[in-house]
Amino acid sequence: MDTRTLGRTGRSVSAIALGTWQIGGDWGDVTDAAALAVLDAAAESGVTFFDTADVYGDGRSEQRIGQWLEANPDWGGTVATKMIRRAPEPTLEHAVLENFRAWTDRSRRNLGVDTLDLVQLHCPTDDAVFSSDAVYDALDTLVEEGAIASYGVSVETVDQALTAIERPNLATVQIILNAFRQKPLEKVLPAAKDAGVGIIARVPLASGLLAGRYSKDTTFAADDHRSFNRKGEAFDVGETFAGVNFETGVEAAREFTELARDTGWRPTTAALGWVAQQPGVSTVIPGARSAAQAQINAEAGWMNALPESFFEAVAELYERRIKPQVHHRW
Repeated sequence: MDTRTLGRTGRSVSAIALGTWQIGGDWGDVTDAAALAVLDAAAESGVTFFDTADVYGDGRSEQRIGQWLEANPDWGGTVATKMIRRAPEPTLEHAVLENFRAWTDRSRRNLGVDTLDLVQLHCPTDDAVFSSDAVYDALDTLVEEGAIASYGVSVETVDQALTAIERPNLATVQIILNAFRQKPLEKVLPAAKDAGVGIIARVPLASGLLAGRYSKDTTFAADDHRSFNRKGEAFDVGETFAGVNFETGVEAAREFTELARDTGWRPTTAALGWVAQQPGVSTVIPGARSAAQAQINAEAGWMNALPESFFEAVAELYERRIKPQVHHRW
């Protein structure tokens, strides 16, 4: 497994990591046994970075990771969590030290650790959060108190990322980046690289679109965000299919599948490789609902480099089919 340094955390992490939204909720039911099997399979495949959040299953994801960590004390990896989404609104009004302490204390209990490796502000809806001195002072206080080792931000927009990268103690930026969401390549990745800030790439498969398994008739469970958030009813629509209209995404994914197979890669691995091989990306956090998915995802971390012709073809596909829908929005 390829490894990289995760920005200012100084930690070495696997190029392909594991996002654990799926083992918490909003993707249909996942049993405790299945969740632990996913974590086992990821670790056995060389994954050394788990990404979670305090609201995934109202803490279920953190608790399952905590249970796994207790059973696997020698793993030696890094766990990142997130906070602010427990507030009535993830705005500047709620981004205060008192709340940060309460949320991080809850996450420490859930994960069974004294110090959280990395805490990220979880996509605040108020841009003022990203430019507030008081917010970063509060995060610095948590570091000084030993509650957290490092902090970062998870963002929806390029502008939010660029604002946060200017902060001297910011360790990481988590942002949506995939073959159907390419805008961060223009400014965010170069700026983060220059500043020494790590990039955690999320939604790398566009909620499964880029795996090439869906048709226009595919349906999802009622408790799966791919059903209930198609138009942003519950949270930012960019988190579901990367903001791409489902029908358009299915057609574009069919083309992507052909491009991947021309290289000899399966679509899932090619999609993850496309992200992981972008200059400046520290780690990629695909989710998984089964051990087999976790193992397939991890393959992208030790495959050879994709050919330049593939990147050129994906850029052309994005310009032609996807860019008009998403590029101006985030």
